[in-house]
Amino acid sequence: MTEPLFSFPHIDPIAISIGPLAVRWYALAYIAGLLLGWALLRRRITAGHAPFSQIQLDFLLNLSLLGILLGGRIGYVLFYNLSYFAAHPSAILKVWEGGMAFHGGLIGVMLAVLFFAYRNRIPVLAVGDQIALVAPIGLFFGRLANFINGELYGRVTEHPLGIIFPGGGPLPRHPSQLYEAFLEGLVLFAILFFTDRRLSATRAAQRPHGILIAIFMIGYGLCRMAIEFVREPDAHLGFLLQFGQAGISMGQLLSLPMVLFGLCLLIIVRRK
Repeated sequence: MTEPLFSFPHIDPIAISIGPLAVRWYALAYIAGLLLGWALLRRRITAGHAPFSQIQLDFLLNLSLLGILLGGRIGYVLFYNLSYFAAHPSAILKVWEGGMAFHGGLIGVMLAVLFFAYRNRIPVLAVGDQIALVAPIGLFFGRLANFINGELYGRVTEHPLGIIFPGGGPLPRHPSQLYEAFLEGLVLFAILFFTDRRLSATRAAQRPHGILIAIFMIGYGLCRMAIEFVREPDAHLGFLLQFGQAGISMGQLLSLPMVLFGLCLLIIVRRK
């Protein structure tokens, strides 16, 4: 077997510990993603590229955080381990033990955007575009935190990029968390950023709303579906459909509607 080029860094998942208080890298990843997204949107407000005020942005940030936490936890319960939580309902509240689902958090944020847009009488697609632009920032930091925690690792590989994870056995595995941080975070943000720059060159009255949402949905869905082919499926779920050594995972199944939704929205917006 090929010798891995890199070894697991063995970073303590707890970033800061003061007595009984422990702050984990995963929590700091949430904070970093939200604060950087907030800072970028503030700059866009100052430049006149966002449809809401700075005070409204603060309200939107709090709503989005609530949507991420509630949606992410409920999504994990429903999509990934319903039988366990049905038998142990008190465990639903034990979020410190882990268990958040991106697709559930996405639904939570979508509901938050709908409520915010309706309350402030702002076109919902215009608000959604702003959130879609900064969402990859949070994804980037979140996947780095997954890597530090040594969780959500990939399948066994002989590729030199393979890493031996503490909980993944003695064989090297794909660092799928880093693949996702690169594709869903850096690459997707770059695509959205430069698309937004091109759209900003058009007159404000002619700028189509919903393009960034569509690109985010399609881009994330395709990246996630591709990386799932090298990511280890959840042990308690396995493959939903299996074809020899390959199969369809829950992550791929949940990402497919995102791609279809994004394609439909893109067609509708471009026709308008």
